[in-house]
Amino acid sequence: MSLKIEQIKPEDQRKVLDIVKHFWGDPMIVVHGSVFHTPELRGLKAVINHNIVGISHFYISDQVCEIITIASLQQNKGIGSSLLDAVESLAASQKCRKLSVTTTNDNLNALGFYQRRGFILIRLHPGQMAKSRQIKPSIPLVGENDIPLRDELVLEKRIETNHSID
Repeated sequence: MSLKIEQIKPEDQRKVLDIVKHFWGDPMIVVHGSVFHTPELRGLKAVINHNIVGISHFYISDQVCEIITIASLQQNKGIGSSLLDAVESLAASQKCRKLSVTTTNDNLNALGFYQRRGFILIRLHPGQMAKSRQIKPSIPLVGENDIPLRDELVLEKRIETNHSID
């Protein structure tokens, strides 16, 4: 298995859109009341044998790289970790000071994934999903593990910068 992380290209959009729809229902992602259209975001793809097996979309503003999507079609193969590492490297090259990601209270896998990789929980937005449903009514009432989908949780990780001493 030779995993490659590459930028999403225009010719990838159909397959990427299929993956986004599989995980989020449609290409519109609502996070903390903001609407993101994945085809308009910068993104990376994970590729094995010319097949896209994972994706990530992100947004950079004010030295913060916000991860909007990260998804793997094959669990426990290092795809999500490789995508996250690539986003962090790209963010560091853009002089970002931290990575930020928002997930929901039901997404126990994501909470574990990010915390194992150095992210810390910095904010809880109770009831945010009711507000998000006003923008995107297709967001379900019940999420993973039969947990009511109510809140957003924000996690952050500081990006280490290498300082050279002359």
